[in-house]
Amino acid sequence: MKTPFELGCRMPAEWERHEATWIGWPHNLADWPGKFQPVPWVFGEMVRKISPGEIVRLHVKDAAHEKSARRVLEKIGVDLTQIKFLRGPTNRGWTRDFGPIFVKNKKDVAALEYRFNAWAKYDNWQLDNAASARVAKFLGVRQFLVRLGKRDIVLEGGAIDVNGCGTLLTTEECLLQQETQVRNPGLSREEMNKVFRDHFGATNVIWLGNGIAGDDTHGHVDDLCRFVNPTTVVLCREKNEADANHRLLEENRERLKSARLENGKKISVVDLPMPAPLIFDGLRLPASYANFYIANAAVLVPTFNDPNDRIALGILSELFTDRPVVGIHAVDLVWG
Repeated sequence: MKTPFELGCRMPAEWERHEATWIGWPHNLADWPGKFQPVPWVFGEMVRKISPGEIVRLHVKDAAHEKSARRVLEKIGVDLTQIKFLRGPTNRGWTRDFGPIFVKNKKDVAALEYRFNAWAKYDNWQLDNAASARVAKFLGVRQFLVRLGKRDIVLEGGAIDVNGCGTLLTTEECLLQQETQVRNPGLSREEMNKVFRDHFGATNVIWLGNGIAGDDTHGHVDDLCRFVNPTTVVLCREKNEADANHRLLEENRERLKSARLENGKKISVVDLPMPAPLIFDGLRLPASYANFYIANAAVLVPTFNDPNDRIALGILSELFTDRPVVGIHAVDLVWG
């Protein structure tokens, strides 16, 4: 069978026009111990901002879960004609990480089904791992298993970011480190590069070092560095030298200085500030403005009741001039 790359497929950039956005409606109380009550309202606010520009497909557990979601959305004035539901069991609601990644060529859209194991950290992941195939079947699109030879590849959507032209960003901490939260034991950089080329259409992979402090996923790039157009990334910067993030972010900046795009040109790097450390129940949380989402009608940016909220929103507003940049209160959300 030909690979997606051989069929001319690529993973589009997030700013390219969507048919729909998938969101898993929250339900796992253990993800937000002591703080679950406000979380569905935060999800509802995200749906309210996304739905004017595209369909929002909500993955819910069952009829009762769908009823609960509808109640929240109705109360905050969401147009329910823009909302479509798919029922099926999941362990959690993080569709960015366990849902299918879509690739496309000039004729078709296909779904990449990789193996998800809850960030190589938790033992309840089997329902989430099955959700990707359910979504692809629901949409009626072709599926490709992400494999290297006969080996299934473990991955998460938040572990990568693309410019849609052939360059992919990821981190060594997440996908190459062989001691903590190991996704693919023994797999080399060259082998992962082949996986990214054959399935995602990425002919150029930029490997950053470590992700930010407090990141439960152990190094996701979507908390760290993101493409905002084909030639430009925003990279988080921590100016406080005593902060745990300062050195690792500076090291990633040095890597980007020597990195090149798929056409050999340098990458334009724009600094994005970090909020002050956010602590809850003795744990540092992965608060980062880089964890934004680009929808058709808006760019949703997490905010943290921090003075840098305004600065981060201003920087991103100058970079995304074709749609509004909207802050989403994430102090409760990031606990999950």
